[in-house]
Amino acid sequence: MTTMIETRMNSQTAEHVEVFAPPLKAPVASGVAVAALLAAMTGMLALAAVNQFTAISPAFNTWVHSVGKLWMPGADGIGPYSGKETLAALAWLVSWVGLHFALRDKELSISRWLMTFLVGVGIATTWIWPPVFVYFAGH
Repeated sequence: MTTMIETRMNSQTAEHVEVFAPPLKAPVASGVAVAALLAAMTGMLALAAVNQFTAISPAFNTWVHSVGKLWMPGADGIGPYSGKETLAALAWLVSWVGLHFALRDKELSISRWLMTFLVGVGIATTWIWPPVFVYFAGH
């Protein structure tokens, strides 16, 4: 809290009184929190999708591995995982920036968007769960 000194005067005396004032900083709109949640969900869904498609398509798997080798030292040692993580991080970052600017001044229901986030995380987790993954990969 901010402390201010206020002078109160009556007809005969001047009196100094300490007054507490609330901070002047405005509250942050809930849109920025929703943007962060949705961006994290997007990154997880992107990782699940890239993981699935690398199992289905050898050409896509090679391309994803080459993406990881562009910047990650030792990417040959971990294979296409380097590219999978790179693409997931790019999906997260790009979606976070875009959603932040789109939602930063909006007041949104956190509980509604938290449920959306949790459903998205559940879908991403289920998608990479071995029985589901193998079913969609056709192995």
